[in-house]
Amino acid sequence: MKAAFLTGHGGNEVVTVGECPLPPRAPGQVRVRLHAATLNRVDLYMRDSGAGITHTLPQIMGLDGAGVVDEADADEPLLTPGQRVLLHPGVACGRCEFCLRGDDVLCTRYQLLGEHRDGTFAQYVTVPARNALPLPEGWSFAEGAALGVNHLTAWRMLVTQARLKAWETVLVFGIGGGVSLAGLQIAKALGARVIVTSRDDTKLARALQLGADHAVHSATQDVAKAVQSLTGGRGVDVVFENVGEAVWPAAMKSLVRGGRLVTCGATSGDQPGADLRRLFIRQLQVIGSTLGTLSELHDLLGFCQQQGLRPVIEQTFPLDEVHAALSRLESGQQFGKIALAIDGSP
Repeated sequence: MKAAFLTGHGGNEVVTVGECPLPPRAPGQVRVRLHAATLNRVDLYMRDSGAGITHTLPQIMGLDGAGVVDEADADEPLLTPGQRVLLHPGVACGRCEFCLRGDDVLCTRYQLLGEHRDGTFAQYVTVPARNALPLPEGWSFAEGAALGVNHLTAWRMLVTQARLKAWETVLVFGIGGGVSLAGLQIAKALGARVIVTSRDDTKLARALQLGADHAVHSATQDVAKAVQSLTGGRGVDVVFENVGEAVWPAAMKSLVRGGRLVTCGATSGDQPGADLRRLFIRQLQVIGSTLGTLSELHDLLGFCQQQGLRPVIEQTFPLDEVHAALSRLESGQQFGKIALAIDGSP
C-alpha cells in the first residue's frame, strides 16, 4: 500500500511517500481503507523533532482519518465491510484506572495514531473496532476525518472541562486554525457569545460570517482592553486557547472573576508567566485538556448531526503532495482543515 512515512526528523525531506506492507489485523480490530485524512500541528512536530514521543522509524504519519471498513471479525456486531467510518485516533489499554472509569484519554499506556504507532497518511490502517464510528450520512470523508482530533479536542475543552453555558461569553484565540474554528462552531451551537482574535483581517471577517459575535485584531489592538470594552468591563467567562506563551497575559487579563481558561496547546511557547496573584485573587481556573474520550466522540457526533455542524475544510491535497500540504499548514495562513485525499486501492 502507499503511505507517507517519516524516515527521520528535521524537515520535509524526511517525509517519504512510498510503498509499505498492508497492516495486519488482529481479532477485535478492523482494517479501514482510508479515503481521507487531515493534518494537525503534531504532524509538523513529528516531522521536525518528535522529541518526547516514543516512536520507531520509519513510521506512517497522520492522526485522523475516515474511510470504509475493509475487514472485521465475522461476529463484529456494529461494523461491516464497506461501511463508511471515521476514526478516533487514541488507542487505550482498557484496563488501567483511567480507562476503567471511562476517561480513556488519560490512559497510562495511551497510543496515538501517527505518534506512537502507524497513522492515517496511508491507504489502510488497523485499529480496535471501538475506534471506528459510523460516518454521518452526507458527510465527506475529509469532514469525518477532521472531527476526530480538532472538533473532539474543542468539545472536551468547552463541554467537559470548561462546562460552557449558553448565557456565557468565550474568547477564542487564533481563529483560522482547526481547533479554534471548531471551538467557535461548538460554542455558537451551544448558544454562547463568542469573541475571536487573529492577526489577519480576512480570517476575522470569515469568522464573523461563521457566527462570531465580535472580532479583535490582535496585531493592532490590545486584546485584553478590547475584551473588557466588549464585555462592559466584566471580562469573559471562558478563554479557549492553544497558543500558549504569546497570548497568556492577555488571556488572563480577559477573564471575569472566577473565570476559566482552558488550554490544549503551546505553539508559541510553554513557559508563560504564571500571574499567580491574579490567579488566586480573582479565583481563576486554568484547565489543561487534550483530545477526548470515545464517549465524548459519540456525544459530539450526535451533537453535530442535531445542530447541522460540519468541520470547515480549506483545501485538499493528494497524498503524493503531502509536502505541499505540510507547508500550507506550517505557513499558518489556512482557514480550516487541510486534508489529504487518499487512493483506496491496494
